Amino acid sequence: MAAADRPAAGAPVTGRDAGGLLGRFLEISIHAPDVPASLEFYRSLGLTDAVTGDIWDHAYAVVTDGQVALGLHAYEFPSPALTWVCPGIPGAAAAIEATGIELEFLKTGEERFNELGFVDPDGQIVTLLEARTFSPPSGRVPPPAAGFFRECRMPVRVRRETVDFWEKLGFVATDDDKDIAALTADGIALTGYTTRRRDLVSLVFEALDLTAAAAALESRRLSPAPGRDPLDGGPAIELTAPEGTPILIVAPAD
Repeated sequence: MAAADRPAAGAPVTGRDAGGLLGRFLEISIHAPDVPASLEFYRSLGLTDAVTGDIWDHAYAVVTDGQVALGLHAYEFPSPALTWVCPGIPGAAAAIEATGIELEFLKTGEERFNELGFVDPDGQIVTLLEARTFSPPSGRVPPPAAGFFRECRMPVRVRRETVDFWEKLGFVATDDDKDIAALTADGIALTGYTTRRRDLVSLVFEALDLTAAAAALESRRLSPAPGRDPLDGGPAIELTAPEGTPILIVAPAD
């Protein structure tokens, strides 16, 4: 992500103790070459706009289900990125490096928006910013037609390496499946699955009634395709966002 001027407004969180080593989860950042097209797609899923500031010097929009936010960036970067807010970026950099993680970039200075980034063992980019870049919607966010966000699903090579890496950052592994790395922290859930394929990272939503969800999406001029959840074989709905992000809508786990 590009650096820009320090934000003039926005309430930052109060330090790494607000959410562990990384800070507080902000958004899943997505490279969207055509931000208006991607924004319209996610609105059609039933997500709600958030109010963005003027921090970035590129086109930027945010949508949310009231729990997890998706940031749509015209700027090109390895996408999607998992983004946290962590005031005191120089201190956060030192703390992260102390765990043995090597930073990919560190941008600090009096006249710039401080940020840093690093990658997990499978190349998933993680970004920390010094302050929020949007304000949540005011009032109640209506339930999305696509259901609520459940997890960011990622291909991994070695489950144990993935679990060890994210546990150092404050995540908790929630199952012992030898092929699945289910990890959770305040604000975001990650599911890694072992594979040799070069799959894209998927955004997984959970709808109580898949038939009703498909009908609602069709009424919004989307083209939901029936499919199966590759992890448990259950019924699912598949879509692809304009920027290429795979979307999977599944039923609640039994």
